[in-house]
Amino acid sequence: MEEESLQTLQKEKDYSQEIASRAQEVFDAMRPRVSDDDYRRLVDAFEVAREAHSKQKRKTGEPYIFHPIAVASIAARELNLDLDSVIAAFLHDVVEDTPWSVEQIQRRFGNDVAFLVRVVTKQKKEKYEMSKQLDNFKQMLTSVQYDIRALLVKLADRLHNMRTLSSMRPDKQMKIAGETDYFYAPLATRLGLYNVKTELENLSLRFRCPHEYEELCERIESDRKANESRLKIFTDEISNILKRGGIKSRVFVEYRRPYSLWRKMNKYGDDFDHLKYRHFVEIVFTEEEGVTEKTTALKIYSLLTDRFKEKPGGISNYIDTPKENGYQSFHLKLLADFGRWQEVHISSERMVTNSQFGCLSDRSQGNIRRWINKFRSNLREISKNANEEGSTFIENVVASFYNDDIMTFTPQGKPIVLPQKSTVLDFAYEIHSKLGEKAKYARINGRLASIKTLLHRGDIVEVFPDAECHPQPEWLNSTVTYKARKAIRSYLSKLPKPKYDRCPICMPLPGEEVIGFQNAGGRIMVHKRDCPEVIKMSSQLGDNIVSVDYNATERLYHVEIEVICVDRPHMVIDLVDCISNSLHLSIDSINTKTEDSIATILITFEVHSYTELRMVMQQISNLPDIDSVREII
Repeated sequence: MEEESLQTLQKEKDYSQEIASRAQEVFDAMRPRVSDDDYRRLVDAFEVAREAHSKQKRKTGEPYIFHPIAVASIAARELNLDLDSVIAAFLHDVVEDTPWSVEQIQRRFGNDVAFLVRVVTKQKKEKYEMSKQLDNFKQMLTSVQYDIRALLVKLADRLHNMRTLSSMRPDKQMKIAGETDYFYAPLATRLGLYNVKTELENLSLRFRCPHEYEELCERIESDRKANESRLKIFTDEISNILKRGGIKSRVFVEYRRPYSLWRKMNKYGDDFDHLKYRHFVEIVFTEEEGVTEKTTALKIYSLLTDRFKEKPGGISNYIDTPKENGYQSFHLKLLADFGRWQEVHISSERMVTNSQFGCLSDRSQGNIRRWINKFRSNLREISKNANEEGSTFIENVVASFYNDDIMTFTPQGKPIVLPQKSTVLDFAYEIHSKLGEKAKYARINGRLASIKTLLHRGDIVEVFPDAECHPQPEWLNSTVTYKARKAIRSYLSKLPKPKYDRCPICMPLPGEEVIGFQNAGGRIMVHKRDCPEVIKMSSQLGDNIVSVDYNATERLYHVEIEVICVDRPHMVIDLVDCISNSLHLSIDSINTKTEDSIATILITFEVHSYTELRMVMQQISNLPDIDSVREII
C-alpha cells in the first residue's frame, strides 16, 4: 500500500511539473505582448483554472487542467489572440464544470473576460428552445454582433477536443466529429482561418471514417513518392526561372489533405487514381517596395508561360476577386515536361499569412469590424428566426458558412458573391428581394436561361422580372442561400392555406365528384369518389368520411393529357391554340412521338378546375384527325 501511495504521489508530482511547463509556454508566448499588470492577470487566470479543476480528470486519466492550458496555448500561439481571449481560454470551462459563477469571473477579471466566458459556457436549462446543441450554437452566433473573439475561443476549444478525440467512445467521436464537420469547420472557413479549417476537417474525417481516411493517407504518400523526382525537376526549374527574373520566392509542392481529396472524389464521382490535381505547386514571393502584388504575380505568370505551355481557360484570378473569406492568389495550370498539367498557385507572403489567419491577419479595429459586418447580418436574421425547427436553423447557419464561393457579375460589372451551386434565383434575391420574387427568366453571358440555372464563377447575369410572377414551392429546391430561401418561405407562409389536402394518388381537381376523409390530426384529405385508397379506408374507418365543398380558387393544378391523332401539319399549333389562346392557360411541356403517321402527344399544363380541363379536352376532341383525348394520372 505504501509503495502504491508513493507511486501515486510521484505521478502527481510529475503532472505538477508538466502542468507548470505547459502553462509557461502560454506565458512565454504572451509576455512580449502584455504589460506587467496584464501578465499577472494571465498567471492569476491560470491559477484560478488549476484550482477550480484540481479534482477533475480527462478521459485519458490526465489532469483536466491540461485541456484549458491547451486551449489557451492555441489561442495565444496559433491564433495570436489578445490577452482577455487567452484568459477566457484558461477559464472557458470553469463556470460550466465547477462552482465558479460568471459574476465571480467578472469581479476578478473584468466585464470583457466575463462576457467571453459566458458566451462559450453551455447554459443549463430545464427546457431547451431547440436542443442543447442548437441552443449552444445560437448563443455563440448571437455574440457575433458584439464580438468575434468568443467564436475564436470556441474554435480553439474545439480544435483541442478534436486533437484528443481518440480517448472518447466511438459514439461520442461520431457526435463531436459530425458537429465539427457540419458547423465548426465551415465557421473557420468563413472566418478565413485556413489552417484551423483544414485541421478540423481532416480530424473529423479521421474519426468519422477511419478506414477511408487511412487509405487516403496511404494513397497520398504513395503518390508523393512516385512523383517526387519529376516534381522536383519541375519546381527547381521554376525556382531558377524566377531567380533569373529577379524575384525572391519560395517554390514547393503542396499535397491536398485527405478531406479535400475525399470531398472532390464525392463531388466529381472520381476514384483517387482519376482525380485531377491531387497536389499543386505553391509559389510564394516576397513583396517589393513600390511594386504591387498583382504586378509581381503577373510578372511571374509571364516568365512561366514563356517556358511552359499554359492550359487555356485555366486561370483563376483571386487577387482581383478574393474569395468571400478573404483568400487571394493567382491560379493557373502549366504543362510540365513529363506531360501532365500542373496546378500552380502564385501568392505573396502577405496573402499566405492572410489565408492562415483570415479575420485576424489585420488586427486593426476597423478590419475586425469589417469581418464581423461581413456575415453577422445573416446570422442575426437566422438567430432572430430561430424558433423554426432546429434542423432548419442549423441548415440556414451552415448555408451562410459555405466552403466555396463563386463571384458572378451584373451587366454593370457589380460583383455578386454566392455559394457554389447557386442559381439565378439566388443571384436575384441577393440583389433585391423584389427582383427575386418577380424573376421570370435570365440571360447568362448573353444566352437565355431559366431562373433555376446553376451559375459558375465569372458569369454575367441579367434577371428579367414579370409582375405576374411570384415564388413557387419548388423554388426552395432551386436555391441554396439563406436570403433567398427565407424570402421564399416568408412569401409562401402568407398565402391562404388550403382547407383540404389533395390525395397524391387520385389527384382530384375542384369540380370533380369528391369525398373527404378526416385523419387523426383533424386535417381532411380530398379523394375522387372512385379512388381505391378512399374505398379501402371507407371499409375500415367509415366514420371518418366527411362531405366537402371542393371549389375552384386562384390556385392552379398541373394536369397531363394524352392525345392520339393522325399526324398532319399544324396539329401542334391547333393544340396550343385550344389551351393557351382560347382559355389562356399555361403550357408546361409538349412531347410528340409519331409512328406510321399516328402521333401520340403528351401535354402538361395548368388548370383551375375540372371544368377547365373538360373544356380543353372537348375543344381538342373537336379538332380534325383527333382519335382520343384522355387525362393521365
